[in-house]
Amino acid sequence: METSIWVSLLATGVIAGTPLLFAALGEILSERAGILNLGVEGMMLVGAVTGFLVTHSAQNEWSGLAMATVAGGLMACIHAFLCITLRANQVVSGLALTIFGSGLSGYLGKSLIGVPLANTFKPVPIPVLSDIPFIGEILFKHDVLVYISYVLIAIIWFFLFRTKAGLELRAVGENPAAADAAAINVFATRYACVIAGGMLAGIAGAYLSLAYAPSWLENMTAGRGWIAVALVIFGMWNPIRAFFGSFFFGTIDVLGFTMQTLGIQIPSFFLKMLPYVLTIVVLIVVTRETKTRRIASPEALGLSYNREER
Repeated sequence: METSIWVSLLATGVIAGTPLLFAALGEILSERAGILNLGVEGMMLVGAVTGFLVTHSAQNEWSGLAMATVAGGLMACIHAFLCITLRANQVVSGLALTIFGSGLSGYLGKSLIGVPLANTFKPVPIPVLSDIPFIGEILFKHDVLVYISYVLIAIIWFFLFRTKAGLELRAVGENPAAADAAAINVFATRYACVIAGGMLAGIAGAYLSLAYAPSWLENMTAGRGWIAVALVIFGMWNPIRAFFGSFFFGTIDVLGFTMQTLGIQIPSFFLKMLPYVLTIVVLIVVTRETKTRRIASPEALGLSYNREER
């Protein structure tokens, strides 16, 4: 494979991995606080249709992105209320939100199928950096949302591992009773993290409909929300590792198109299922690892907290 084809493949892999990265970063925040969010897929779908609808109406992609962020946050509020306040089963709540988001987005976007979008996020090469051989074309010739994802990786990593607030957040996910005894507001922390995670999932969905493939199609996330959840495990709840994981999964996702360009005859259905097969493999490997050593998962992940029981 020629160098130019490799560069094109990796550059496209960054684009394809960006929605996975946004969603995974949001899930890391939520899970670090001890709340499992399996509603990412539904939040992404609602974010995608909201972003497209508002952009089409306002003729401004930033307005669409802002409203998609709000829509994802509102969906997360439902999950937070059910799991934190009412102490409902987190798995059931997440699955219900995914089903709800799928149905709601399909209803809202019914009239948007096939509608062209004039205002989208277009590539904006970064001066100097984009001229770096190989690296520049792969990382620095994309749209502004890709660059925002780079910045978010650094911000979230620094917040989690280098600030007092991040330490308190991780304490809530590890031992909420001990955190509560140390005067940390467990409920407020969990609410903030779940809502922030939902907002990032909304941005992930908006990226699909406003940048990656500017259009609206029912269920256009195509399981990316589930891959994002697996990415959190793959990345050991670390934003930097999540970036490499999303880049890897994104490259696998677009590998089929490159192989077809090269004339390699492989059934298209096999190529489309590669990212999902890889997701299953990752989960199997991680599950086997947990039998021999403790991985970085928060100790209280998926467990409700009741102050009266501490």
